[in-house]
Amino acid sequence: MEELGLGPNGGLMYCMEHLEDNLDDWLTEELDNFLDDDYLVFDCPGQIELFSHVPVLRNFVEHLKRKNFNVCGVYLLDSQFMTDVTKFISGCMASLSAMIQLELPHVNILSKMDLVTNKKDVEDFLNPEPQFLLSELNQRMAPQFAKLNKALIELVDGFSMVSFVPLDLRKERSIQYVLAQIDNCIQYGEDAEVKIKDFDPEDDD
Repeated sequence: MEELGLGPNGGLMYCMEHLEDNLDDWLTEELDNFLDDDYLVFDCPGQIELFSHVPVLRNFVEHLKRKNFNVCGVYLLDSQFMTDVTKFISGCMASLSAMIQLELPHVNILSKMDLVTNKKDVEDFLNPEPQFLLSELNQRMAPQFAKLNKALIELVDGFSMVSFVPLDLRKERSIQYVLAQIDNCIQYGEDAEVKIKDFDPEDDD
């Protein structure tokens, strides 16, 4: 950033483009160090413009697919910001933008549930009914936005974007459930051979 006179976003873009330019060299060499059944997690930057404005991450995903990796996108939405329907719709739109750009199976996670003081504030948005969302949105927006609200809810509902998986790091079952959703998306473990355990038959009394 200092050398090129770039700000934080510009520096990040420069780094991501540098990665893209070296996908066939550096990244391929790194990926060759892993086995076929290894489970890799790429923690991506949170700047939405990397998913919606430039093709860097999409090209990164396509490179992984060419290397025969099963890939899915995991979108984390901070549950502490899920206090009203407008923020929920905003989060859905950001997730949908990434989904369309990357063209990947997607798992949407409501993260940091362990930090939420009032669970009721977010439970209404875990799997809400479209009519509930539309009603809440119309109450918070001016009447002239009624048609826009209806279109937004239909878009969210049409892309099955109204389903979020809650993640509470204090609960092992919550972590296991999230992992199971991701495993299902990438079909992890489906090619593994069935292991048969030998055991002695029980003695008849």
